[in-house]
Amino acid sequence: MTGSTSGEDPTEVFVAHRNLLFTVAYEMLGSAADAEDVLQETWLKWVGVDLSTVQSPRAYLVRITTRQALQRLRTLGRRKESYVGSWLPEPLLTTPDVAEDVELADHVSMAMLLVLETLTPTERAVFVLREVFDLPYDEIADAVGKSGAAVRQIAHRARSHVAARRPRETVSRAAARDTLAAFQRAIETGDLQGLLDLLAPDVVLVGDGGGVKQAVLRPVVGADKVGRVLFGGLDRVDGQATLRPAQVNGHPAMVLSIDGELDTVVALRVEGGLVTGVYAVRNPAKLSGMAEETTLRR
Repeated sequence: MTGSTSGEDPTEVFVAHRNLLFTVAYEMLGSAADAEDVLQETWLKWVGVDLSTVQSPRAYLVRITTRQALQRLRTLGRRKESYVGSWLPEPLLTTPDVAEDVELADHVSMAMLLVLETLTPTERAVFVLREVFDLPYDEIADAVGKSGAAVRQIAHRARSHVAARRPRETVSRAAARDTLAAFQRAIETGDLQGLLDLLAPDVVLVGDGGGVKQAVLRPVVGADKVGRVLFGGLDRVDGQATLRPAQVNGHPAMVLSIDGELDTVVALRVEGGLVTGVYAVRNPAKLSGMAEETTLRR
């Protein structure tokens, strides 16, 4: 949608781009709740705009969203400093088409969102807008308040940083599902050796209980330690525990329910046929994105 928007309904224009704007905000923040707040702020600014002056609604809305997300990202950084235990992104129950867009699924995976956490706010914004949404450098410069030359340098630096930390290979959906099924089978049958056979020697378990639910406060490293922590945690469950597969952030994952109530979302990072990362989100405040499927768009 380009050209003047004079005469168009601002609500219809906003709704047409809403899924894209949510994806931009979520990629930048790793929080569905904060992304929704950013969209509300974007909407309030959008309805005050003289649409006859807007040449590209998409670019204009992305700019507003990016600026709002950047402000919130800096606030989130301060909030995370006092967070109890490890911080993980909010998991999203995503629609099937997200997984079909392999590149988008890769960028919104729990593993990638954790990598993006290691960037500065401006680096993260530039990386997301360029690598995920393929925006021109001049539009990105306008959104983040930097010169075009500065944005190119930031993009190069962020790309190198991410490349050094992102998963070493893209795993097919079939392979990821097979690994997840074997992981779930080992957990459900109490097969510790079967689980250890799936874990990479340097596998990392990260738990997020937010100080509300019990979770490991620091990452646990090593197959033997991770395996025993996982089984030990299940042994302490008070109630009927059930595991089911789910599509989370565009990738196969597991949902643990206790007595029918959602308790934990478990996402895996798989490389070379082995699990290299286990991300367990238990903080109830972070599980609202699992209530219904979310559509993400580029």
